[in-house]
Amino acid sequence: MAQDQPTTLLEFPCRFPIKAMGRNDDAFEERVSAIVLTHAKLWPDEPVRVAPSKEGNFISVTAVIEATSQQQLDTIYLELTACSQVLMAL
Repeated sequence: MAQDQPTTLLEFPCRFPIKAMGRNDDAFEERVSAIVLTHAKLWPDEPVRVAPSKEGNFISVTAVIEATSQQQLDTIYLELTACSQVLMAL
């Protein structure tokens, strides 16, 4: 008997942005990129983007990936939210 697949509105593979926010320190971009790239490839010609907050205390890192399944996305988000440096993942 086949296992039920989770319902999703996405059609895979697809282009999908992953964004994580945390305190502005030198290691944050590296840590987020390492987590994301463990599970996915970057979308062609889409560099990882980094943006500081208005006052520079926080930083956001956005990586646009080639998403291949809902399970892959769930795994990335679980690992990002488990990281103590990540305050929020979208």
